[in-house]
This record gives sequence, structure tokens and C-alpha cells, in this order.
Amino acid sequence: MGSERSWIGRAHLTRWMQALGLVYVLMFLPVRGYGGADAGAVDAGSIQTDAEGMADGGEAAAQQEPMIALTFDDGPDSVCTPMLLDGLKARGVKATFFLIGENIVKDGNQKIVKRMEEEGHLIGNHTYHHVDLSRLSGEEAHQELALTDNLIREITGHETQIVRPPFGAFPDRMQEEIDKLYVKWTVDPLDWMTQNSDEIVRRVVTETEENDIILLHDCYESSVKAALRIIDVLRGKGYEFVTADRLLLE
Repeated sequence: MGSERSWIGRAHLTRWMQALGLVYVLMFLPVRGYGGADAGAVDAGSIQTDAEGMADGGEAAAQQEPMIALTFDDGPDSVCTPMLLDGLKARGVKATFFLIGENIVKDGNQKIVKRMEEEGHLIGNHTYHHVDLSRLSGEEAHQELALTDNLIREITGHETQIVRPPFGAFPDRMQEEIDKLYVKWTVDPLDWMTQNSDEIVRRVVTETEENDIILLHDCYESSVKAALRIIDVLRGKGYEFVTADRLLLE
């Protein structure tokens, strides 16, 4: 898992350096005044105040809460996913969902997908039948993604830009062929192997570090309960929960 952390960007340091650069430029630019003979004079005190403010802003950016992302595979589930969405809404947390096409079309789950979109969660493609794409022909694999893309577009009004193939597997060269961001994961508590929420929480909170992407499933009640507890625990440790694209693109 540790080897996968290196591909996540380092936005905080970049913002801090940009802020210091802007302070330097402001200190040497002429001030444009308005009205009065001394309008063109530079107020050294005001420049010092502005510079201090920019420096404070840069320091605040550098001290921004470390970000992590919760991602959920294999939904939507007619029972567990609404429970999860209720808990996320109550906590003001946005998550990332990778949906299976055949689960979207059953049990009236289209309404759940619409709710995800309306509440600001990020929606991704997890194939139509939850198959190992690496075992299919290129045409069959593309069809698996296209079917789910179409469903998501019909419900949300736009095509998803992210994908996570089951088992993290693509056919040869397919990852380069599709116009989507492949979202991997760095923390996997194997929640599908246990109904013990305590164990799931323990595995995640002891392994998670800044910029990690946590893999869970919203089709198990134990995982949903664990996810909400994970949020509470890691927030208490100073982490901010964001959608996966923010970790990969910022």
C-alpha cells in the first residue's frame, strides 16, 4: 500500500510557495492612488500589513487539514446505500461511489443514484455485471463500461469521468484507450470478508494516512456502520473527507 501513495499530488506545498511569490511581487509593485497630491506615494505600513496577511494565508494553506477519500464499490443497494447517504448527509461528507449497472436498474435504485448526484457525491463506473474485464475481449470490456455509462448519463444528465474496474483489472491497453480517470485505492480493509464493524474500523483507522483512498462497499450493513464510525474517528484526528478526484487532480 505504501508504494501507491507516491502518485498522489502535493498541493499544499505548491499553494504555500505561490503565496510567498505573490507577497514578493506585491512588495515591489507601485501602488496606484486615487485623489490628492500624495496619491502615488507608497504606504509602507499598508504594504507590511498586506504582506503579513499573505504570509498568514500561505501558512494557513500549508496547515490545511490532511485530505482522505472514502470510496464505495458494488452499489447501489436499495437498503444499505440510503442508510449510508443519510449518515454522510448528517456529517456533511461527500464520498465517491462506483456503481454496477445491473444494480442501478433493479429495485428502483435509479432514485438512489439521482440522490447521490443531488447531494454532491462523485459517481463512477464499476462495469455492468461486475466482471473481470481482463478476461474479456476488448469489445466486450468496452461494452461493459458503455452500458453503465449510459445509465448514469440518463439519470444524472452527464457521463461519469471516473472508473474503477472490478479487481482493478483492465485488458491490455484498455486503460489508455478510455477517456476516464482510473481511481485506485490505497487502504483496503477487506470489509466484504467480515460482518464485524469493529474490525473494519480498526483496520482503516490504523492504516490510513494523508491522501489515502479507502475502499469499502455500500452493499453491506456492517460496512455502512463502519464507514460512519470511520468518519467520526478520523475527523477527530484532523482529517478532511473529500471526493477521490480532488486527491488525484489537485
